[in-house]
Amino acid sequence: MTADAAALSTVLADGDLVLEPLAERHRVALRAACAEDLAIWPIYGLSYDPDHFDANFEILAAGGAKLGFAIMHGGVLVGMSAYLAIEPPRGVVEIGNSYIVPGARGTGINDRFKRLMLDHAFACGFRRVEFRVDVRNTRSMAAVAKIGGVKEGVLRQERITWTGHVRDTALFSVLADEWRKDG
Repeated sequence: MTADAAALSTVLADGDLVLEPLAERHRVALRAACAEDLAIWPIYGLSYDPDHFDANFEILAAGGAKLGFAIMHGGVLVGMSAYLAIEPPRGVVEIGNSYIVPGARGTGINDRFKRLMLDHAFACGFRRVEFRVDVRNTRSMAAVAKIGGVKEGVLRQERITWTGHVRDTALFSVLADEWRKDG
């Protein structure tokens, strides 16, 4: 059975937390949100700092093998995340491109939106969800492990980031048959 990639594009909600498929109406608020922590972008594969925001927003909003979401909390945009490397024939999708404004970090929002995305990916027939994290990003690696991501290893020199840094990438996964919402 092939996973349903088209079904990934929908609004996801958990009370006051809503993930909306990324659209032009989110551009201004997301640009402002991404500018709240300029120091974080060097450990991301792509930058959403003011100099790079529009080009990367357009790529993410265009869809294809990527499906971006605006993360709304209480009606306020507090970040973004995405399904990446969507491969329905293999039943594999990646969750990444995640960013939360500094004021929303440590509030449980990260855990909640990642659980929504995992639940939805598995409901759409995907059997494996991957997370690929720069090994320098210890906060993100801890967050993925907290929701049940299994670290499978480190892909050495896996990519060159926007800064020219040759990145080692930690690979985590969650499998449908081991996923528990309360996990």
